[in-house]
Amino acid sequence: MATLQDPAALPDGAQMPGPIRSISYGGGVQSTALLVLAAQGRVDFRTFLMGNVGDDSENPATLRYLDEYARPFAAEHGIELVVLDRVMVRSGETRTLHSEITREGSKAQKIPVRLTNGKPASRACTVDYKIKVVGRELKRRGASVKNPATIGIGITLDEIHRANTQRAEPHEVITYPLLDLRLRRIDCARIVRDAGLPIPPKSSCWFCPMHSLNAWHDQRRNQPELFEKSCQLEELMNKRQAAMGRKPVYLTRLGKPLRDGIREGVEVLPGFEDADGMCDSGWCMT
Repeated sequence: MATLQDPAALPDGAQMPGPIRSISYGGGVQSTALLVLAAQGRVDFRTFLMGNVGDDSENPATLRYLDEYARPFAAEHGIELVVLDRVMVRSGETRTLHSEITREGSKAQKIPVRLTNGKPASRACTVDYKIKVVGRELKRRGASVKNPATIGIGITLDEIHRANTQRAEPHEVITYPLLDLRLRRIDCARIVRDAGLPIPPKSSCWFCPMHSLNAWHDQRRNQPELFEKSCQLEELMNKRQAAMGRKPVYLTRLGKPLRDGIREGVEVLPGFEDADGMCDSGWCMT
């Protein structure tokens, strides 16, 4: 059957859709720097797509920054910034990551919880709430295997180990414009600041097990209500683990409950953080 992207499906004289170019917007320093660079004409992207894990799941500070600064800046410079929810195809239900994990009877963990040895378990959150959601929107806009979309991801030189073009969907080509410009995270912060914008907070789910230990200490100190919710989520998952006769899982690599591992008044000195405290896909924490 002919599709929109097949030449046979196009009216006489019509041409294939032009190349689709979009940034995967995460709401953090790197992707906000890309927003500024796009406004300045230094990168060739006019569309920014953000896969939304849910207003109950994303860092509240990131959501505030999005509404107060990123969206107005994009609109002012004629840039399309679209936030995409995860909508189930069959039911039309909008899902969030937190509600999917916590719904009654759910066994889904989705996130890379830490095992008793501190290593992260497999995860589905990035694929389900970022890669597939953005990929579906690119398809809707005309991307196909024959006419792939270019998706730019905000990874910088100091995080080059996170770059992995094999994570693309078949109708996508991944590119790393900040690497092409030889920029580091600190350079991105300067670009954002010099544009008159405040530096964005780190973007991620507030309960992400890939947080550094310092990030957890910051949450306990500065967002105590959110830290309590993180502890309660970990306890819920372990209640289910126990009911299934499985070993406990944790939100840090410390091999102990969050309440015990992240104690009041204790901080991790710079240089002594967990080295793997960062999502390795590039679709998150940018």
